[in-house]
Parts: sequence; C-alpha cells; structure tokens
Amino acid sequence: QVQLQESGGGSVQSGGSLKLSCVASGDAGVGSCMGWFRQRPGRAREGVATIRSGGQTIHADSVRGRFTISQDADKNTTYLQMNDLEPEDTAVYYCTTSRRDYTGICWITRELEIYTAWGQGTQVTVSS
Repeated sequence: QVQLQESGGGSVQSGGSLKLSCVASGDAGVGSCMGWFRQRPGRAREGVATIRSGGQTIHADSVRGRFTISQDADKNTTYLQMNDLEPEDTAVYYCTTSRRDYTGICWITRELEIYTAWGQGTQVTVSS
C-alpha cells in the first residue's frame, strides 16, 4: 500500500497563506490522480483540488484563484499552496490518490469511486 503523509497545516489570520505538503511512500505507487479534500466543521468531506500525471488540474469554485495544487515527482510530493485564506477555509485537509486502475478525469467529486488512499489529515485554522 501507499502511505500519504500531510504536513504544513496551522493557524493563520484571514488573508494569510499556508502551503500543505503530501509525501507518498511505501511499496505501492500512487494512482494517476492526486488530490486534496477537506472537511469543514459540520460538513461532509469535499474536494478542493486535484492534479493528474501530466499536470492537468481541477480546483473547486470555492478556492479557484486562491489555492493551487502542484506536484514534485522527484520528491514524491503533492502541494497545496493556499493564499488569501478565509475563515471558511478552516478544515481538516486530506491528501488522497486515485485507485491505480483509474484513468479518467480527476474529479473533485465521486470520492468513494475514484479515491482509495488517504492521509491522516492536517488541520488548517483561519481566524478573522
């Protein structure tokens, strides 16, 4: 199995920035899609951004223009640069990868169908 480990969360004020990292390790490789999901208080987990091998990305409407997903293949690391953070961004952020036989679009929905491995999550808290 592949292990995913997030880091970079913390507490910032509104308008601040954080950069999350997700390092993949283990004998099994990641799938074609890497992604970030989040779970805000009182809400279900939701897709934030995904990236496919080759660089194609999808960002949720709520974060587009503020968050950017990227990868460094040499470091087995996926990043989420978060700028202009808002209190509504407060959530536990999870790194995920798609099942290895999945070759389609890296949707930010359909998480149960597409995404099969998850990190433990990292807390992001944004205060006003």
